[in-house]
Amino acid sequence: MAHETPRHWDHSMRRRLQEGETAALAELYDRFASLAHGIAQRVLDDDEAVARVVTEVFARAWQAPGEFDADEGPLRSWIAAEAHRQAVRQVRLEHGGAPPEELAGKLRAASTAARADYIVTAMPAPLREALALARFQRLDLRQLAGRLGITEPEAARRLRLGLQLLSSAARYPVEEEGTAA
Repeated sequence: MAHETPRHWDHSMRRRLQEGETAALAELYDRFASLAHGIAQRVLDDDEAVARVVTEVFARAWQAPGEFDADEGPLRSWIAAEAHRQAVRQVRLEHGGAPPEELAGKLRAASTAARADYIVTAMPAPLREALALARFQRLDLRQLAGRLGITEPEAARRLRLGLQLLSSAARYPVEEEGTAA
């Protein structure tokens, strides 16, 4: 999972990129390449296309660091949105001849999956852990509470909040060509 960064780090990174500091780009890549790769991979099935998207994301961060505004949100979110936008653009380029309904369905499914992945990696660890235990180890509420060392109402709260966050992944439409992701 890509690490959260403090707001001052985001401001500093933007400044360093604007000043052309190559070490800043390397640091940004080390911190967020796996995030960009994971999002692109959920949208695209082609490893070469995924690599192109990741390259485009970091090239954009290097060439136009002013597009990121730390006052509007974390750099991590900007990287994720840019990876998603570039991946969707790639799908449109590759499947431009597909019937519009088929292309829209592919984009909607891929976008929802990418948003769900991002939501899971961005949610607080206690919510993520509760969801993982309930889903993959098939623990009921009592077992979940015991495993986490919390009360059953707290376990239920964590599951409810995690599922509410995940359900938001399908609420957003796929962007039209030329709009931001």
